[in-house]
Amino acid sequence: MITTQRNAVTMSGRESGQPMLFAHGYGCDQNMWRQVTPAFAGTHRIVLFDHVGNGKSDLSAYDDAKYSTLDGYATDILEIVTEHDLRDVLLVGHSVSSIIGLLAAVREPERFAGVVMIGPSPRYIDDEADGYVGGFARADIEQMLTSLDSNYLGWSSAMAPVIMGNADRPELGEELTNSFCRTDPAIAKKFARVTFLSDNRADLPRMRVPSLVLQCSDDVIAPNAVGEYVHKHTPQSSFTALNATGHCPNLSAPQETVDAIKSWL
Repeated sequence: MITTQRNAVTMSGRESGQPMLFAHGYGCDQNMWRQVTPAFAGTHRIVLFDHVGNGKSDLSAYDDAKYSTLDGYATDILEIVTEHDLRDVLLVGHSVSSIIGLLAAVREPERFAGVVMIGPSPRYIDDEADGYVGGFARADIEQMLTSLDSNYLGWSSAMAPVIMGNADRPELGEELTNSFCRTDPAIAKKFARVTFLSDNRADLPRMRVPSLVLQCSDDVIAPNAVGEYVHKHTPQSSFTALNATGHCPNLSAPQETVDAIKSWL
């Protein structure tokens, strides 16, 4: 199957169960879900994959035009669910994959039962014209992208612990750093621009399936105001504020993440 090779799709859990498709965030891979998926394996069909450029994906499948917007990544998700004939899918997306998952559900809502968005942000850059708070000034994002372009490994080592948060648990920041460093640098640089310069606020009201927004405390990438914005502008959405700090509760607080998803389900 094309998507199995391209996106390193793996399936486990209950074969006859409702599919749960887990989509990892920037610089990560499907291994980032290892502490979450076991809680659902007895009742659901677990579907994992890697975005092109990450993990064990086929790097030769990367296409500049296709992946110049988040829609290209949403297309991959739709091709995965179509090729494997998955229906009534529960999609769990982390960070940028929250929005990628939303875009997929907007395009083919009949395929999805719901979307869980962990630390979503439809736009990272503040928009003073309409009072939108994304968490970053444009100059900050441009400076970050310049730093990433000039020294990706150095940027990864400096930024990963900040993104992870949980300074009292340095092993978590180290794991995220290592994940960033395993990602193909050339593709990672392009994906960063697509991620941090995107504006998908207009897509939120187009959502037609139920969704859950999971918002972490002290998240430097997607602050609380952003999560509340997503909830307010997405029909049929629920909002849960987690005690977990940082941007990656699937690693730092897997049990709280599991409990929140199960409570919503």
